[in-house]
Amino acid sequence: MPIPDADWSDFQAFLAIARSGQLARAARRLGVNPTTMGRRLRRLEAALGTTLFEQTRTGQVLTEAGEALLAAVEQMDRAASGITGSGEGEDGLTGTLRIGTPEGFATDFLSPRLAQFQSLHPGLAIDLVSAPGEALSPGRREADVAIVLARPRKGPLVAHKLADYALGLYASADYLAAHGVPRAPADLLEGHRLVGYIPDRLHAPELRYLDEIHPALKASLRAPSITAQHSLIANGAGVGVLPAFMAHADPRLVPVLSDVRLERAFWFVTHEDIRRLPRIRAFRQWLDETVRAGEEVLMPRGARAAPENARKKELPS
Repeated sequence: MPIPDADWSDFQAFLAIARSGQLARAARRLGVNPTTMGRRLRRLEAALGTTLFEQTRTGQVLTEAGEALLAAVEQMDRAASGITGSGEGEDGLTGTLRIGTPEGFATDFLSPRLAQFQSLHPGLAIDLVSAPGEALSPGRREADVAIVLARPRKGPLVAHKLADYALGLYASADYLAAHGVPRAPADLLEGHRLVGYIPDRLHAPELRYLDEIHPALKASLRAPSITAQHSLIANGAGVGVLPAFMAHADPRLVPVLSDVRLERAFWFVTHEDIRRLPRIRAFRQWLDETVRAGEEVLMPRGARAAPENARKKELPS
């Protein structure tokens, strides 16, 4: 895309909106009011004769023209940073790193460790965005990097496998004492309550756990959030599938049918245009090292057995 003869502050406004995903948030980062930010964006769009963002429920998303401009403006920004000395450097990262990640990985694995990375780069602001549903997309510039459950098959993205992780069936000791310990997947069809996802809120086929265990299994207590499911299971609501890195840290939970083991993978994804930025490279290296150090947490070799009083309890007839 040809670059128009426009004020550099207009390009900075465009870049801030593209990186933050919201005009108001971008205005705060640049220290101007949203009205000024909007005026700069409209001025740049008028100079280009095209629309750079689409307004969505959650903020601004780049149009195809915006994507084309962003690659050029990021290159200009890196060149300007090198001249002024105000940009990223390996010895002192600055700016913002936005990480989109699944809720369970963010809450139980990444959050307890992320302060270590920030302490290595105190000049870097980190946005950790996690919620039930699909992770923010680097392809749509909603995040700088994303941790996802499957390798993207299209788009200008670069991905590498971050780690495998294990999942299993879990319940609370109190639930097993009251309902009995199932000996086979078919035992879960009668006398047991299953906790799982709401079918029409599944955002990835990798989350269809129960079908893999037994084709007739259906959850009767459902939530779109793995954190909510964890709480339900730990508080005795039923039996459900959880990642081992969540369940093994909770003393209220014990494995059910410990020979039933599911495996999934996390993938690290970023946009190809920013893959070589120092903040992206630094986070990728740190996260690779962190998951290697936490391999036993993600893929544990052993499991706690169901308590003796639960094992002796017979299944309801």
